[in-house]
Amino acid sequence: MDICVVGGAGYVGLVASLGLAEIGHSVTAVDVDEGRIRRLRAGEAPVWEEGIEPLLKRHLPSQRLRFTTELPAAIRSSEVVFIAVGTPPREDEQADLSQVVQVIEELARYLNSYKVLAIKSTVPVGTVELARDILSREKEEGKDFDIVANPEFLREGSGLHDFFYPERIVIGASSERARKTMRALYEPIILGKVRWAAKGRDARPRGPVPVVETDLASAQMIKYASNAFLATRVSFINEIAGLCEKVGANIKEVVRGMGYDPRIGLGYLEAGPGFGGPCLEKDLRALTRIGRGSGYEPQLLRAVLARNEGQVSEVMVKLGSLVGHLLYKKIIAVLGLAFKAGTNDVRNSPALKVIDQLEQQGAVVRAHDPVAIPEAQAIRPHIAYYEDPYEMVRQADALLVLTDWPSFRELDYGEIGARMAAPCILDSRNLLDAAALTALGFTYVGIGQR
Repeated sequence: MDICVVGGAGYVGLVASLGLAEIGHSVTAVDVDEGRIRRLRAGEAPVWEEGIEPLLKRHLPSQRLRFTTELPAAIRSSEVVFIAVGTPPREDEQADLSQVVQVIEELARYLNSYKVLAIKSTVPVGTVELARDILSREKEEGKDFDIVANPEFLREGSGLHDFFYPERIVIGASSERARKTMRALYEPIILGKVRWAAKGRDARPRGPVPVVETDLASAQMIKYASNAFLATRVSFINEIAGLCEKVGANIKEVVRGMGYDPRIGLGYLEAGPGFGGPCLEKDLRALTRIGRGSGYEPQLLRAVLARNEGQVSEVMVKLGSLVGHLLYKKIIAVLGLAFKAGTNDVRNSPALKVIDQLEQQGAVVRAHDPVAIPEAQAIRPHIAYYEDPYEMVRQADALLVLTDWPSFRELDYGEIGARMAAPCILDSRNLLDAAALTALGFTYVGIGQR
């Protein structure tokens, strides 16, 4: 099929564009960000993730994948138009739909034949009705267009893997014609025919992928509810970690024992500095706002948010126990800036929240990350950034692990300890070997363990 992806230079849009091209479609990715479009045309990805640049270089020469800022021509030549623009939070915590509305207005102007309009952006219930109202001023639903809610469930760091091997595909629609179009579009994935793998990933064939065909409102709520549940698991396990510290239990052992229960599993049960990134908190706040706007008070969701906001304070309290509660002029070295390993995304990163607290208390902050320094530097230019972690720790009073990069395990902590003013580590991700570090003379503090 001929596909248009609006917002194709953003994370979700780029992954969708690459994935659709890989399974055989002709894709035009459209974006208003001219700088990103130039980089993508040159085969340079604006986001760091395993597998993205190889797919760019594979499909750009064949013209199966094109990048442009010209939306009208891309709309006219497409059978399916994906809307993957951002829906950032407003000050009142509702989703900002201005980009979605702008795209819908452009679609109303340039639709020249029947199109399926598939909304991948995370949007609240009611957005489809708004889009329908705009489009119906000049076009006829069912004849000129049909709207589909097709939410994404991508984890940054493994987005392409999640696109090719999803746990489910959700299609919300009121039109059988649109449902059939979406099934045909995703057929190689649904039938488990994709053979793709990034470094360290398994490319073995998988069974058929479940397709959840439902109404438009339910499809949109599935996305919000999924993210709210994942956020709840993170806040829950951080709460249990706090209890473990009080009673002398080890959160790693507790999670290991819980994870064997098939009703629970291990996903999103890692104690740490709290959830971050561009989705979980934003969607949780938006869902809370949707509830209040509908006359329903979502008490559990509010508690999940409150628990997560308090986790940064927990990290600061632990740091105080290591180096003293007066942090003024203390040199604090930080390992990790991205909100999670596998990405250069620093949006809503717990690491930056901790750094902000450190600076407010007068600490001297030094920071290292394998890939996210340029992104952090753009929004926190005054921090001292180090490409070399061994240089960063010279005369440091403490070392904080704030992102769970596996490469941090491979550092020479004997050398690091020798360079520090005081060999002490606050491992907010429970990433490192506590016993090995203690044997090297470190004072080690983790989360949920004593």
